[in-house]
Amino acid sequence: MTTTLYFVRHCESPYVDGEERSRGITAAGEQDAMKLAKLMQLIPIDVFVSSPYARAIQTIQPLADFLNRPIHIYEDLRERQIGAFEGLSFQEAKRKVYADFHFSFPDGESSRNAQRRAVAVLQGLISEYAGQHIVFGTHGDIMTLMLNYFDPAYGFEFWISMTMPDIYKLELQDMRVLRVNKLWHY
Repeated sequence: MTTTLYFVRHCESPYVDGEERSRGITAAGEQDAMKLAKLMQLIPIDVFVSSPYARAIQTIQPLADFLNRPIHIYEDLRERQIGAFEGLSFQEAKRKVYADFHFSFPDGESSRNAQRRAVAVLQGLISEYAGQHIVFGTHGDIMTLMLNYFDPAYGFEFWISMTMPDIYKLELQDMRVLRVNKLWHY
């Protein structure tokens, strides 16, 4: 039985310090969310799940509305907090936490800890909705870490190459990856 996951990285969102949970998507992000809904509207989606962050929810909301499905929120799908990385650029800080999965900056979360919490949710959903199609409203880091659980090749270089939004379709059989395909090509 094949379970299909659609990891949907959120659309463009303005960075506002201290507003990780509440910042939504931009006007361009809203247009992309509508394109995303049009692209995916014929896929037989069974379940929508999301990070509690507004930008992740707003990205998949048009598709969920079109298919008349609720979005189930999971706190442990939230984005990883990088913490205080003084003296480094944002990209240098990201490279460091991907290079050493056990490392964390002050007030930040290691890749290993973020991966553990997100994968626990992922495994529960795959078990509960085996054989179904599940859309995940997610973020760049946490999506990369979930994919890394299945294949360690997903790391910093993958993270930096992603777009906003981005969609990856993952087909699984008994927690074994059959295929991974990028669906977003706009």
